[in-house]
Amino acid sequence: MIGKNIIKKEEISGAEVKETLEEFSQNYELNYEQNVTLNHLSRFPRFSLEDTEKIIEELETNIGLRHKVAVHIVDLIPQDLSDLRLIFAKEPTQISKEEMEQILDVLNQYFPEE
Repeated sequence: MIGKNIIKKEEISGAEVKETLEEFSQNYELNYEQNVTLNHLSRFPRFSLEDTEKIIEELETNIGLRHKVAVHIVDLIPQDLSDLRLIFAKEPTQISKEEMEQILDVLNQYFPEE
């Protein structure tokens, strides 16, 4: 990638990516990768951007999760403890079953199961 530098590297949620691509598409034509990304993000249920930010903040402050892990949880929307265990499988710090249940409770406040 000639002439392009990485200025900042940060984990962002799918809701934030979707909103950014939608705003960008108002003024510019999306390339293939951007179209595929926007199509994928539109296809699956997601939290709103406001809810995403609230959930990430709550997971970071109340449970003590790293930002990267909180973003993954919000994007993947785990339904049960086994889904959460997969997210935490490669994390250096382990989390208790009670904390996992707290995470599921937080998610269910914003995205109740049907």
